[in-house]
Amino acid sequence: MSNTTQTRILWTTHERLARLADETGRTHQDVIDVALRAYERNLFLENLNKDFALLRSNESAWAEEVEERAEWDSTLGDADPE
Repeated sequence: MSNTTQTRILWTTHERLARLADETGRTHQDVIDVALRAYERNLFLENLNKDFALLRSNESAWAEEVEERAEWDSTLGDADPE
């Protein structure tokens, strides 16, 4: 069983893919993998920003968050230097 598949893409997308592969010296598969990883990371960060915006819009929940962060910050000096 093969670990690859085929996906139809627009011709213009294929041209962009080929150009990026040529410019970077990577295979088409590598360019797609890098692009998907970047897209996933961007989507994660966008969703994280939305979640923090929602948290900050709730005054009591945000106050709890700030208080908890302060508690965690106070533990930074607890480490034994040895």
